[in-house]
Amino acid sequence: MATNKMDFPQIFWDSSRERAELEPVTETDCACAPAGPSDPQSAISHPPSAGLWGLPPSLYRAPLPNGHQLAFNPVGPAGVVVLNGPAAHLLASFATPAPLADHTARQLAALGLLTPTHAMEYAKRYTPHVLTLWLHLTTRCNLRCAYCYAPRGDADMPPEIGRAAVDGAIRSAQAHGFQALKLKYAGGEPLFNLPTLRAVHEWARARAAQAGLELREVILTNGTTLTLALLAWLRDEGVRLSVSLDGLGPAHDGQRVAASGDDSFAATARGLERALALGLTPHLSITVTAHNVDRLAEVVTFALDRNLPFNLNFVRPTPGHLNLAPAPERLIAGLQAALSEIERRLQSATSTLPSAICHLLDRCDFSLPHHYPCGAGHAYIVVGPQGELAPCHMKMERTVGTIWEEDPLAAVQGEDGFHNPPVEEKEDCRECLWRYVCAGGCPLMAQRHRGTPAAPSPYCAVYQAILPELLRLEGLRLLRDRPQAPAPEPRSVISEDPRSSGRPAAQ
Repeated sequence: MATNKMDFPQIFWDSSRERAELEPVTETDCACAPAGPSDPQSAISHPPSAGLWGLPPSLYRAPLPNGHQLAFNPVGPAGVVVLNGPAAHLLASFATPAPLADHTARQLAALGLLTPTHAMEYAKRYTPHVLTLWLHLTTRCNLRCAYCYAPRGDADMPPEIGRAAVDGAIRSAQAHGFQALKLKYAGGEPLFNLPTLRAVHEWARARAAQAGLELREVILTNGTTLTLALLAWLRDEGVRLSVSLDGLGPAHDGQRVAASGDDSFAATARGLERALALGLTPHLSITVTAHNVDRLAEVVTFALDRNLPFNLNFVRPTPGHLNLAPAPERLIAGLQAALSEIERRLQSATSTLPSAICHLLDRCDFSLPHHYPCGAGHAYIVVGPQGELAPCHMKMERTVGTIWEEDPLAAVQGEDGFHNPPVEEKEDCRECLWRYVCAGGCPLMAQRHRGTPAAPSPYCAVYQAILPELLRLEGLRLLRDRPQAPAPEPRSVISEDPRSSGRPAAQ
């Protein structure tokens, strides 16, 4: 008589391979939060069986279809986990602390869904392994975006300064134990300074190899000047492409107008189509403002139709500029409409979802707990056209040294650097369930909004409303893509069946 596989505990979560790939996929204008281990699987450990174990105080659970359950411990190492009915029942039984009596219980503990009763729950701090170098290749730009904070002018970074910046970043990477160097070519419009871009790329590739550092590169562009020749070069050289696209037609043009006064959407769309035709997969950076918030679903549909990864980034108002931040209730409604389109795709067994849901929202990350919302002051070096150092690319006017410092990162971290406190220092965030997901949001925005970078983000209410929805969507994605016997290479990494000699089937 056949036994229903659903009679046995099954656990689904992202494999280390998939989670390790998430970091390069998410490309915004900000430095990513200091990343966890280069192999996220190393965050998962096998716990001792002795003692009593119970449910973590911060454990979040929510129902999913067909008796499945989503489980998420914000301070745990595994991100989002999906349990079938028997596994969820076993987890619930630890409301009364008990020993880890079988392999399934030990697996739940390894994933951070159970915690020893004698130990205080805390979020482990992972040493960042990627140092990000922002290169402000030029102040020239052909657009006049309504929310732009970058300095404007006609200054270009010479190739020799770009090479010196790479050398300085490598000195810092070696001094601080980083394993990888990530170059962000920015501006202005960085493609207006192609000689420096090409020179720095060649130099960085050789110097990083000599230093034993992994090299990652991305161009942050408005996409209006992408030629076939340039795109072929990016493809052949392995340089990633991030394009700012804020909507379709008027939703984009209303806030990203050309210097001539003309619309820019058509040129950006042409650049994207050329990239796709050459086998490139651009990342879309979508800045959400009061102008485009009601039409987010359109641009999300555009991205999904083309299998393009994207992020939804909240506008950061700057002094002297029009405040384009939408009211919280409008922003929540616009985001919910966009997420509804993602959920509609998830309901189709054949549709693809290129975006990493756990990284989709501004400054947020479900994959590992993070203590800082970005790398500023910790794993981030910003270099202006003449080699000047800044603590943040939104504070280019505030220099804290030059790239010729012996340790440029140490100069950024000095007393003149911008303070980017860990979320534990943000009093209003300490008891929040989501504190290790958003880490309190952009510290510069908090400084400008509340007078201190230790204040919570002005988008706090939006995070609290939308993060449960994102968790549910990630749970649905894991559930949809779970292994289905006899599928040859399932995406989920653990499916346990007691008939298989007591060991989990790792895929």
